[in-house]
Amino acid sequence: MSRDRASRHLPVVVTILIALALMMVPLPRGVDVFRPDWVAVLMIFWAFSLPRSYSVGVAFLLGIVIDVAQGTLLGQHALALVAVVYLTVKFHLLMRVFPLLQLMATVFALLALYQFLLFWVNGISNVSAPSVTYWGPVVSGTLLWPILFSFLNGLRYRVQSRV
Repeated sequence: MSRDRASRHLPVVVTILIALALMMVPLPRGVDVFRPDWVAVLMIFWAFSLPRSYSVGVAFLLGIVIDVAQGTLLGQHALALVAVVYLTVKFHLLMRVFPLLQLMATVFALLALYQFLLFWVNGISNVSAPSVTYWGPVVSGTLLWPILFSFLNGLRYRVQSRV
C-alpha cells in the first residue's frame, strides 16, 4: 500500500524539485526578469488537481525554502504562496469547469496576487525593484500555463492509471 502511495506522490515531488532548480538557474539579465515563478505555477496546478494532498502546508514550506534560497525576507514567499494556494483550493471545484482561456485568466489573477504580495512586503521593508520584475513573471507564467497544464495533466493521469 505504501509503495502505491509513494508512486502517486513521485511526480509531484519531482516537478517541485525541478521547479526549485529552474528557479535557481542563472539567466542573462534581459531574460531573467521574464522568468516564470515556476514554484507558484506548479503549486497552483497541484493545488488545483490534488487539493487534499498539496495545499497550504506544502505551500508554506516551499515558500520558506524559496526565501532561504533567494535570500529574501523570511516569510515573504511563504505568505504569497499560502494566499495563492488557499484561493486555488477554495475555488478548485469552480475552476475545474473553466475552459482553458478562462483558466488562463484565473492563473493570471493568481500570479498577479502572488507578485502583488511580494511587492507589498518589499514596500514595507523598503526594498525597491523595477516594475518589470513583478509583471514579467506574471505574463510568462500565464503564457506557459497551457503547456504545463497539458503536460502535467497527462502525467498525472498516466501515473494514476498505472497505480
